[in-house]
Amino acid sequence: MDQKEKKLTFRGGIGFSLVPVVIYVFFCMVLFIGFRAFNMEALAVGGFLALLVGGVFCTSYTEYWESAIRGISSITSVSVVVILLLVGMFSQLIKTCGLSGGFVWIANAVGLRGGLFVAFTFLATCIVSTATGSSIGTMFIAFPIFYPAGLILGGNEMLMAGSIVSGAIFGDNLAPISDTTIASSSTQQFKDGRPADIGGVVSSRLKYSAVAGLISIVIFAVFGGMGGTWQGGEIDAASNPVSLVMLIPVVVMLVVSTKTRNIYEGIFVGLFLGTAVGLATGLFTFDAVFANDAANNEATGFLIDGVNGILPTCALVISVFGIMGVLNDAGMLNLIAEKILNSKMAQTDTGAELVCMAGIAVTTILLGGVSSASILTFGPILNKIGSAKNIHPYRRANLLDGTANSLPAIVPFMSVFVFIGAALTGLSPVVVAGGTIYGFALFAVFLIAVLTGWGRKKETP
Repeated sequence: MDQKEKKLTFRGGIGFSLVPVVIYVFFCMVLFIGFRAFNMEALAVGGFLALLVGGVFCTSYTEYWESAIRGISSITSVSVVVILLLVGMFSQLIKTCGLSGGFVWIANAVGLRGGLFVAFTFLATCIVSTATGSSIGTMFIAFPIFYPAGLILGGNEMLMAGSIVSGAIFGDNLAPISDTTIASSSTQQFKDGRPADIGGVVSSRLKYSAVAGLISIVIFAVFGGMGGTWQGGEIDAASNPVSLVMLIPVVVMLVVSTKTRNIYEGIFVGLFLGTAVGLATGLFTFDAVFANDAANNEATGFLIDGVNGILPTCALVISVFGIMGVLNDAGMLNLIAEKILNSKMAQTDTGAELVCMAGIAVTTILLGGVSSASILTFGPILNKIGSAKNIHPYRRANLLDGTANSLPAIVPFMSVFVFIGAALTGLSPVVVAGGTIYGFALFAVFLIAVLTGWGRKKETP
C-alpha cells in the first residue's frame, strides 16, 4: 500500500491512531510507579500489547498490521537491531574482563578520598559506560564496587550515588555502541534518505558531552566530600590492574568508529582485538569466549551472552518501530510535525529547536526516563521538522540524545536511572536525582547551545 494513495484510517478519527502510544505510556507508568520495576522484556511486552489493542480502533486490522510490519521492516529499524546485536557481543566482552576493578586499583594506589574520590568515580564510570555502551549495566557493575568504597573514604552519599548515575548516563549519551546513540543517529536522515552515520554524530557530540562532563567533575571534586566521614582503611573491593589493558581495544574501537564513520568496522576491530588482548593477558580463557556446555546441551561464552542480553532491547526497538509505522501511515507523524512547523515558536531555527527539546523532554518523562524508547518515539518527528528547517542530521541527533539523557531522564519517581540508584543504595529517589549533576549540566549545555546557536549546522548538498 502506498501511503500517498491510501491512508490508514481509524474509527473516531486520526486521533485514535495515538491509542497504542497512550497504552504504552500507561504501561510504563504502571511498571515504574506502581511496580517500581524495570526490565527491557517488560517494556517490549508493553509495546506489543499496545500494538495489539490499538489495532481494534483501526477500520482494517489487516491494514493496521501491514503498517506496523512496514515500520518494523524499515531500513532504520533493521539497522538499529543489527547494530545492537553486534554491540551486545563487544559490551559483554568488556564486562567479562572486570574493567572497573582496574579503576579500584588506581584509587587504592593514589590514595584518593572525599570529593576527589567522588570525582574519580564519575570519571571511571564514564569510561566503563562508554566502553560497554550500557548505562543500566554500568550501574549494576559500579554501585556495588564504588558506592560503599566512597562512603568509607568520606564521600557525600548523595553526590556519591549521583556520580555513578551521572557516569552511566555520560556513556549512554556519547558511546558509539550505546543504544541511544544508535537510535538517535538512525532516526535522523539526510535529504537523500541516508541515516546519519554514527561516527560523524559522535564526533560532533563530543564537545557537548565534554563541557558537561568537565562541569560535573569540578562540582563532584569540590562538593563531593561535604558531610562525608573518612573511616580509614582500604577499599574493600576486588582490584586487578591487568584489566586496564582492555582500555586498548576500547580506544581503538572508538577511534576506528569515528574515523571511518562505520560502526560495523569499529565493532569488528574492537571485538577481535579485545578477544586477543584478553586471552593474551589471561583475563579469560577461550572457554569464556565460546564453549559447549554438554551437560545442559547449550553453547556458552560472552559472545552468546552478549546476544542474549541485548535481545530484550531489540524486542523493544521492534515494538516501538511497529507503533511508528502505524502513526506514519495514519498521517499522525506528519500532522504533529506540521503543527509544530506552523507554530509561531518554530518560525526560527532557535524556536524550532526549543520546541523539539520540549517535545523530547515530555516524551522521555512519560516513558519513565527510558531514553532509547523516547528517542525512537520522538525521533521521526524531529527528523521531519529538522529536515524542513534544513538543520543538519548530526545536530538533530545530538539534540535528540542530549535532551533525552539529561534532566528528563532523572525526574524522581519517573526515572529508571533514579529507581535503580535508589534501589542499590537505599536512598530516596529525590536524593539520587539531586546528586546526578551530569543530567543538570548536560541540559544546561544544550539549552545554551540552542539559544546561542553554538554547534548549529545546516545540511548542504
